[in-house]
Amino acid sequence: MRQQIRRDRFTLLTLRATSRIFNTMPRTNNRSRLFGGGNSRICAVAAASTAVEMTHLVRLGLRESRTIELRLDWLRSDSERSRFLFWLKRNRPPGATFLATCRRRAGGGKLSGGIQAELHWLKVAREVGCSWCDLEIETLRQLAPSTALSELGLPPRILLSLHDFQRLPPRLHSIHSASHPDVHALKIAAQAQTIGDSLRLLRLARRVPNLVAVPMGEVGLPARILALREGSALAYAPIGDATAPGQVSLHALKHLYRAHELTRRTRVYGVIGDRVGHSLSPLLHNTGFIARKIDAVYLPFLVRDLRDFLKAVPEFGIRGFSVTIPHKQSILKHLQECEPLAAEIGAVNTVVVRRDGSLSGCNTDYIGILRALEKKLGLAGSRVLIFGAGGVARAAAFALARAGAQVGICARREKAARELAKAVGGEVVPRRALQSESFDAILNATPIGMHPHDKISPLAPRELNCRIVMDLINRPQKTQLLKIAAHKGIATLSGVEMFVPQGVAQWELWTGQRAPESVMRKAVVHALRAEEKSRQHS
Repeated sequence: MRQQIRRDRFTLLTLRATSRIFNTMPRTNNRSRLFGGGNSRICAVAAASTAVEMTHLVRLGLRESRTIELRLDWLRSDSERSRFLFWLKRNRPPGATFLATCRRRAGGGKLSGGIQAELHWLKVAREVGCSWCDLEIETLRQLAPSTALSELGLPPRILLSLHDFQRLPPRLHSIHSASHPDVHALKIAAQAQTIGDSLRLLRLARRVPNLVAVPMGEVGLPARILALREGSALAYAPIGDATAPGQVSLHALKHLYRAHELTRRTRVYGVIGDRVGHSLSPLLHNTGFIARKIDAVYLPFLVRDLRDFLKAVPEFGIRGFSVTIPHKQSILKHLQECEPLAAEIGAVNTVVVRRDGSLSGCNTDYIGILRALEKKLGLAGSRVLIFGAGGVARAAAFALARAGAQVGICARREKAARELAKAVGGEVVPRRALQSESFDAILNATPIGMHPHDKISPLAPRELNCRIVMDLINRPQKTQLLKIAAHKGIATLSGVEMFVPQGVAQWELWTGQRAPESVMRKAVVHALRAEEKSRQHS
């Protein structure tokens, strides 16, 4: 039985192997053309358990790209692999590039067999017309030192891949290329623990020809989208289910982020927070850029350490960013300039990066709240209860107080409630008083009821004594709170009514143009409806 290799030793072994192979790879005059130009640099990943599903994915993938990775290891049996490859032999479309991958479990794949099984299926892949194959460095290490890859009967072009699912390998600077007849490109797919990690991999892509750079994990997602503009030969995206952490769908990579069209001239914007994977902000802002034909892209940055992100701002070329939980208050100390109202609120949700690199902050949350409520209610003299005392609650409280409303604050954290009520000249409303008190409007400014915990409500039916209930949560559109309110005959406002105007205000601040608000709103509402419909059928 082969001896198991510890993950830390695996990294060292792969780096030693690169000194033999990776350092002797061929150069080409134009690395972006290694797999063709345009959207052919987006590699559509087909991964399914049956031949029928696999053929369906391939057909879908070819509508978006002429470069398809076939994850043969995902097929559940040898008979399914044979069935699919037989189909490919008879139906392979002209002009398409197929890259065969049959990764063993030792290398992070699903093939249960050994090295001979992997090599066998890669040989068959060549016979049916695959011009590329992905060969894991772990496989290369087990071959005899005298083995010539060109004599194994593999597809004519070999992408040698290094995967590290724990961290970015050290000493990346030691990897460079010269010439070798058997290996045509190198892929480094590594888990990015920090945004700084993902930048290190992008720097390598700029310097090393014939390199496929794949920062893995949600932290690495922005760099993954920007990899093509930095010189990566390919960018991977699943046609169906994700095959690696931090992937973005094929449709989103091509149509929403337009990864194959981005250049160093493209203006970069984004949202930072410690839960951004399901943020609707990239959809909202990129839809606006596309509609107005602006060379800009908006990316989701998972930021746990604010300093880690801020150090990366110049290298990414970021011109502005949205701020969400938990950084709306902590960002203040990093700003060189701050809008007076945002400073008074004590929370910033929008940052502009000036030409000199300085940061200017403001708050557009209050704009969204006012625009939403003003459609339903005359705010001057009205009595409005805000449930919560966090960053969004503060923006709502200051906005409503400035509009002449009488503001009440009810929150689990009594000290925070008292401080916010004092700051806006409002009152603290104890939870027990909600059953007997009445208001013109009640706003939920807490995350209670947000998907996936959308079966609960922050307030009970007997506590809703008002004319309007607004829930600042936008996922789902109809929260449990709003359903309860509607059942009682109370008018409702979803979080979308606040989310879209605040995002539009950001978009216009950054671009200096009028936003296509109706198009942006339509995209968000359509996505939410599709999401909810999908959940109902799952």
